[in-house]
Formats: sequence, C-alpha cells, structure tokens
Amino acid sequence: MSKLNPELFSEGINYRFSDISMLENALNHSSYSNERNLPYTANNERLEFLGDAVLELIVSRFIFTHNPDMPEGNMTTLRASLVCEQSLADAARQIGLEQYVRLGRGEEKTGGRHRDSILSDAFEAVIGAIYLDGGLEEAERFVTTYILTDIESKSLYHDCKSKLQEIVQEFFHENSDIAYEVIEETGPAHAKIFTVSCRIQGHEFSVGTAHTKKKAEQEAAYKTLVRIKDKDLPSLLS
Repeated sequence: MSKLNPELFSEGINYRFSDISMLENALNHSSYSNERNLPYTANNERLEFLGDAVLELIVSRFIFTHNPDMPEGNMTTLRASLVCEQSLADAARQIGLEQYVRLGRGEEKTGGRHRDSILSDAFEAVIGAIYLDGGLEEAERFVTTYILTDIESKSLYHDCKSKLQEIVQEFFHENSDIAYEVIEETGPAHAKIFTVSCRIQGHEFSVGTAHTKKKAEQEAAYKTLVRIKDKDLPSLLS
C-alpha cells in the first residue's frame, strides 16, 4: 500500500478537501479493503461509479458548448476518446496518483500500481470525491485542468488501430501494410509486460508497452498517429 499522506495529493491537485476521508476512500482499491476486512463502502468503487457519471456530464457539456455544429455521432466519438481508460490513466500519472493508491499486497506484487485500469478507476473516484466534497464547479475545474487539455491529440485515443489503418489505406490503398510485433516480454507469468512495435511498410514507427498485447498495440498505434499527424506519410517512409 502507499504510505504517502493523502493531503500531499490534495495539495498537488490544488484542491483542499473539507472531509479528507472522501479522498482516502477514493484511494482505497478493493484489494486493500478486502485484505483488511473493511466494509464494502471503504473501497473506491462507489465513488468511481459517481465520478464516471460526473465526468461524462462535464465532458459532454464541454463538447456540446465548444462545437456548436458537430453532429451527435462525432460528439459521441470525441467523448469516448476523452474519457477512455488510456486518457484517464495518463491524467492519473500526470498528477502522481499511482503513488497514492492503496493496494492489497497481492495487487501490489503484480504491478497493479501501474495498471491503466486501476489508475483510471481511481481517477474517476477522485472526481466523485471532489464532487461530493466541493460540488460540480470544483469537479469541473479538476476535469478541465487534467482531461480537457490537448484535445486534438487525445481525440486519437479512440480505436487507434482502426484510425491508423484508415490513414495508411488513404496513401497505399490495397497495398497498405501495418504490422504489430511483440519485441519483448518481461515480468512473471501472472504479470507480464509486453512491448510491441508498430511497423508501416516494414518501417518501425513506434513501440507501445502494456500489461496486455492488445493495449500495447493500441499504445503503439496511438504514438504512430501522433508522429504522422499533419505530415506526409510517404516522405516519412523514404
């Protein structure tokens, strides 16, 4: 478990909790509370549920307000990118949340502190805690600061592999060739970490690292999308 004081985390995000127990609850993973025979309400799953709804409302209103002519389908896709697991996990790491999450010993040993799913859930729980403690305005400030930034790049999060395939096909048509290859596996069998390369026409463009091959491929595809954005793809292959 983390031994860092939750109040340090509170200072780091520039929000002072009136009830610090709200934040402490948001940091408690179920493995932590189960290991200590704490009641179900002592883990962060209920706050995650609330935070997820608050996050969707804030992001939906932002997209609706700032894109008056955007069709509903495009708004849905953009929202999915901004609130996806990878986006939330990246935001969690930006604020050092992985240092404060409280895990059970087993989850700690298997690398849970760095797992996207745990970090994204904890991030939503923090949103829920801020909402209950300080209201919608404070929750919106938090989300705006850490989620509603660099939207152009984050819009690439949603189904990166399909987007990359579409872009490559525009240039090379039926001869498009994207390959994902596992170039390294580390860690014990129950907590493997995969490093995957993304190659276009035989040229390596990026690598992704994650606890599953699928997520590593998506990360590699995302990094490739960022690299080729607004660039002439054939020139990068020459």
